[in-house]
Amino acid sequence: MFNKLLPFLFFAAIFVGCGGSSKNPSTPNTPPGNVSINAVVSTDSSGNVNFTASATNAVSYDFDFGNGVIQTIPSGITTYKYTSSGTYTVNVIAKSASGLISSANIQVNVAVKLNLVWSDEFNTPGSPDPTKWTYDLGAGGWGNNELEYYTSRTDNAIISNGTLKIIAKKENYSGSNYTSARLLTKGLYSFKYGRIDVNAKLPASIGTWPAIWMLGNNITTAGWPACGEIDIMEQNGKNKNIIYGTLHYPAQVNQYGDGATTSISNAANTFHKYSAIWSPVSIQLLVDDVVYYTLPNKNSFPFNQNFFIILNVAIGGTLGGSIDPAFTTDQMEIDYVRVYR
Repeated sequence: MFNKLLPFLFFAAIFVGCGGSSKNPSTPNTPPGNVSINAVVSTDSSGNVNFTASATNAVSYDFDFGNGVIQTIPSGITTYKYTSSGTYTVNVIAKSASGLISSANIQVNVAVKLNLVWSDEFNTPGSPDPTKWTYDLGAGGWGNNELEYYTSRTDNAIISNGTLKIIAKKENYSGSNYTSARLLTKGLYSFKYGRIDVNAKLPASIGTWPAIWMLGNNITTAGWPACGEIDIMEQNGKNKNIIYGTLHYPAQVNQYGDGATTSISNAANTFHKYSAIWSPVSIQLLVDDVVYYTLPNKNSFPFNQNFFIILNVAIGGTLGGSIDPAFTTDQMEIDYVRVYR
């Protein structure tokens, strides 16, 4: 659970000297001077911070809010809502009419209180709760050249000792050489904006491809990638300590999706918390509460509608790669899934 920080009022002003020019250095214009930035943090734990930037000879201000989100504010006055607690270094660049710049920065401590709105703690032994989870079934590669057949059997998805096990197996089943499970909340639960935490231990076998991800509710009508996809965690099939976080949408810059990778130790032996913090202004991807990728959200993106949750372990495929010939079985073990708003 989150540490509950005491609400407080924070006010500060910082002055920084002039920066360089993006124009010809011989221009007679002078860069903005006496740059200052003030911040007032809301005392209601909403995450709202009121910023006021000022400078002589400035016509606009670029705010970097310290979480990967950058906005241009002509007036220098704005209210920004943080979606998670933390200490953020906010940088402001003041611009003159001729493009000369100066900058200032400030640190703000923000306390955000989120409420748990949905969860599965996987405390009831047996099949996953049918009021929370359904299944994708069958084979066919699922668009990624995967080799498994997804079933709803307890052989492939079962709760025991307080955790959900999604189990991949090497076995002949309905024409496939492998089986596994893909659970989803589609039609049962979806949400728009908030934080999702999934505490999981990943498989160690080469060729396994576990994923914790979300799709837009309108996938049936809009198709992919118009529906949007938020990949909270995907594990490399060969290097089992490389974690991928990716966003898919029609305007993505990278043909394989926009995102990043991060390295962790003992992914297969230790539970790690895989998270996404999602708001109208950004989507942040985290491992163990450390942000490693931020995508600024836009009104034109599909990330402004309800999404449902998916948990699965694929075999082979584009990220799973070649499968260890000695593979027999492995699993992704999930301690909990929690959604906060």
